[in-house]
Amino acid sequence: MQIFAHRGYSSKYPENTLAAFEAAAKLDITGVELDVHLTKDRQVVVIHDEKINRTSNGKGFVKDMTLKELRQFDFGSWFNKKFRGEKIPTLAEVLDLLKNTSHKINIELKSDKIIYPGLEELVLREAENFRLKDRVIISSFDHEAVKRMVELAPDIESAPLFSYSILNMKGYRTLVPAKAFHVAYRAVARRPVLEAIKAGIPVRVYTINNKEQVDILRHLGVEGIITDCPEEMNEMLKLSN
Repeated sequence: MQIFAHRGYSSKYPENTLAAFEAAAKLDITGVELDVHLTKDRQVVVIHDEKINRTSNGKGFVKDMTLKELRQFDFGSWFNKKFRGEKIPTLAEVLDLLKNTSHKINIELKSDKIIYPGLEELVLREAENFRLKDRVIISSFDHEAVKRMVELAPDIESAPLFSYSILNMKGYRTLVPAKAFHVAYRAVARRPVLEAIKAGIPVRVYTINNKEQVDILRHLGVEGIITDCPEEMNEMLKLSN
């Protein structure tokens, strides 16, 4: 079963920081998952929330600040004081960190709440700059953004995100030409998702952090999980093989 480190190794390091991705890069897992927004000066930065309030010592929307302004804040101390000084990373910095690994890189476009014109082109440019298009997976709850990315780069792997199942998961690929689906755990046992799995469509499930859930997902034929605890999940899967 594939294992993706959710926002990096986020159970032991501050999420979406270089420290979290560096730790995940050392693990024998499939890949990492990260989130991207656009700054006021149109830099692609890696952070989950629209605001910096939760994961830094600052306040405000990412879109209202330049990269230089965002770099003034501490993105590590909220998690543990030993990570004091962690800065918000750019997508380029994370890709540079991962370029010499074999890890797949699941980039979630966080444009479902705030529209970021041109985000798809900027993300694609970075993937091309680092020659990582064949290792990148583009996901988003903004399915229009996924569709635009596929139109820009038909060969890139795409995976729309779902909080709940929809009536016809298999047929949805005629609207959004996705190669995979990323779904919440609560949705995976629903008939439309099971039909997609049966049809051979890769399904990955978020956010899985315990053995009981993994056992159920393996039985259902799920291809992969996105987890805060990549090392623990990897060891558990090795022991159960």
